[in-house]
Amino acid sequence: MRKIEHIGIAVKDLEVSNELFEKLFGAPHYKIESVESEGVKTSFFQVGPNKIELLEATKPDSPIAKFIEKKGEGIHHIAFDVEDIESEIKRLQAEGFIVLNETPKSGADNKLVAFLHPKSTNGVLIELCQERKA
Repeated sequence: MRKIEHIGIAVKDLEVSNELFEKLFGAPHYKIESVESEGVKTSFFQVGPNKIELLEATKPDSPIAKFIEKKGEGIHHIAFDVEDIESEIKRLQAEGFIVLNETPKSGADNKLVAFLHPKSTNGVLIELCQERKA
């Protein structure tokens, strides 16, 4: 893992939360994107060298909707940038981590993504991100 790629925050209302975080960061979001396969609409903020991703559920049975129902709004995941997501998945499985999707899938912000189950990471959902190659 090379660096924290972003921190994901689950929100009930993306429009309201965009206004809140714009005031907090003193800058507007730079991108809004839907990921239909995950039932989520995302908004990204750049804060210095760091990114914050706000996530709003677009389907009542989506992972974000379930998270908010169970835990309320708040930090949902921490994403790490990796150079080779497939080899990183294999390495982490060999180390005993529970990988939720063994094959990377399309994520927001031009990334391939995979997740590690919080049961194997002290309660924190970990996302692996690899920039899509052109």
